[in-house]
Amino acid sequence: MLMETTNCTIFKFSNFQINLMFKKILIANRGEIALRVIRTCREMGIKTVAVYSTADKESLHVRFADEAVCIGKPAGADSYLNIPHIMAAAEITNADAIHPGYGFLAENAKFSQICADHGIKFIGPTPEMINKMGDKITAKETMIAAGVPVVPGSGGLLESVEQAKDLAKNVVGYPVILKATAGGGGKGMRVVWKEEDIEKAYDTAKAEAAASFKNDGIYMEKFVEEPRHIEIQIAGDQYGNYCHMSERDCSIQRRHQKLVEESPSPFMTPDLRKAMGEAAIKAAAAINYESVGTIEFLVDKHRNFYFMEMNTRIQVEHCVTEEVINFDLIKEQIKIASGEKISGKNYEPEMHAIECRINAEDPYNDFRPSPGKITTLHTPGGHGVRVDSHVYAGYVIPPYYDSMIGKLITVARTREEAIDTMYRALSEYVIEGVKTTIPFHLQLMLNEDFRKGNFTTKFLETFKMV
Repeated sequence: MLMETTNCTIFKFSNFQINLMFKKILIANRGEIALRVIRTCREMGIKTVAVYSTADKESLHVRFADEAVCIGKPAGADSYLNIPHIMAAAEITNADAIHPGYGFLAENAKFSQICADHGIKFIGPTPEMINKMGDKITAKETMIAAGVPVVPGSGGLLESVEQAKDLAKNVVGYPVILKATAGGGGKGMRVVWKEEDIEKAYDTAKAEAAASFKNDGIYMEKFVEEPRHIEIQIAGDQYGNYCHMSERDCSIQRRHQKLVEESPSPFMTPDLRKAMGEAAIKAAAAINYESVGTIEFLVDKHRNFYFMEMNTRIQVEHCVTEEVINFDLIKEQIKIASGEKISGKNYEPEMHAIECRINAEDPYNDFRPSPGKITTLHTPGGHGVRVDSHVYAGYVIPPYYDSMIGKLITVARTREEAIDTMYRALSEYVIEGVKTTIPFHLQLMLNEDFRKGNFTTKFLETFKMV
């Protein structure tokens, strides 16, 4: 059935309703994560509404949702970041909840508040929780009060370059890192190794922060050398119950963007997992957190760990955790939002899982984005292989959004087996018409240091494609 709206079309498909938790959820996102949410909703008997820009009209999340509403032109500001358009779509389709996915509005406190004001459940934390963790300075102060280890630093926003020089020289000690308080994705971030470079780094970081986040506030931390990026998956409900679901190692990064994630971390020990899990629960309890979320830590070579930030949303790499503990995190997120209690049980990894992000980028050309039409597509399969993607042969990758077009996850009893399965699966993964990161991942799986677990967040600085 087709129902016309103002400049938009809604597609309706029949779907037997068996669950009274939420009758209908609008997914305020696109692509792979939107399709991921749709799949879980269908299993739960919940109808779904997809929203899409004109550039995403042919995306699979539009095809598989029960209804779909066009919300604007390709640019994010005109569509996926356009709150009035999204709320209008929710109202005309009678959605009683909105799932924000990740990115776009997922950690936008204003959006969470607007949903509440309109009587639509935001499937995620409250605006207050988002605000407490969204601002890096506030988050750090909250963690200090909760007894969670943090990296030594300025303790607040830097007011001048003179203050930055004094702190770096006399208090924190070089090397230091300057960070945007409203930052993310490596924007507004500069590492400074010696005093003569700090003024330029200070000015550059502030300018980049202002351009990226409309907030030029920056602060200083001690730069942790040879760090691991290890994060703990947590969940909390409105009744004060919390649990952690083990860790993910996200140290394989390029310019602060994750490329490979795995669980458990090859660097982890039982004692470290226990300590980090307890710290993550302290962090969640400090803001009375409700929903699933992630506490991210830097871990130095001596296994000292420091709070870095909290992501108050589902993560791209959530499926790694799902595979090692056999648990649907999206389903848990929806249940918590509906008022259900969590078990409060902490989880240990039962298997080993690795995820490779498949991006439309050219790894032989500094990972330059490669939008365009996919002419041929063959996805791998077999035991221990999972592919989360929204693309197909004939799909045109638009140039307006993140370049990730899929995630390849393998799971096995041991890390070595998971790597071997990943190499086999990557070898079967055929995408033609655009450049992808598959050749990079193939070479990484054969790298001796990676296979031994000898890597930090600086690993890719010396990794060379051949």
